[in-house]
Amino acid sequence: MVDHVLEVLKSCSLLSGLPEAALREVAPLARVRPFRANEVLYQCGEVQSALSVVGAGNVRIGSTNAEGREIMLTLFEPGAWFGDTVFSPGMPRVFGATAHTDGELVEVPGQDYRALLARYPEAYPRTLDMLSRRLWSAISIIEDNALRDMPGRVGRRLLFLAHMHDPQRGPGPVTFKLTREHIANMMGMTRQGVHGVLKALEQRGLIRFSYGRITVPDPDALKAYLDERAG
Repeated sequence: MVDHVLEVLKSCSLLSGLPEAALREVAPLARVRPFRANEVLYQCGEVQSALSVVGAGNVRIGSTNAEGREIMLTLFEPGAWFGDTVFSPGMPRVFGATAHTDGELVEVPGQDYRALLARYPEAYPRTLDMLSRRLWSAISIIEDNALRDMPGRVGRRLLFLAHMHDPQRGPGPVTFKLTREHIANMMGMTRQGVHGVLKALEQRGLIRFSYGRITVPDPDALKAYLDERAG
């Protein structure tokens, strides 16, 4: 089991600045947490500072509105990390986490992770880079929602998800589990409202739908189209 945990930790970009010796130190302290689809993993507002790495399956990050409806912000696949409060213990989680499919988390206790950084300060440049990228992503979403029209908002969000699912990608398609209903929920739109936007992108060959999954055949082509629209 420790070897399995070690492999999951090695796949996490946030931990890539740590030497393997450091990961071997923390692997026995981590907990493997299996989950089932739609299981609530963390509640919004919960005070809990573990670093969570997706070991298998998908996790959706979101919040709940006043009517009790879940609003999805993004999806995380294996290797992705969440639990930013690990850097600020005692602070409540801003968003909740729910299992999107069956899978598992590897949870590293916050105090153990912070102690590891103290012993291996050479990991800080990579850690700060990952935190800066996470902040940039959040600001980009806010900007898109404020300044772009609906096709631009939807297209940029799909491009963001494609990059999140395959950050080291080479040329070629990116596929992830997402339905039209999920996209409408993510964008705060009705299913009918988002359908026309998605249909236009699909007709241009920029996205494809099949069996609850979406494929972006060429993320660079989607980006070029969106940049051209923005003028």
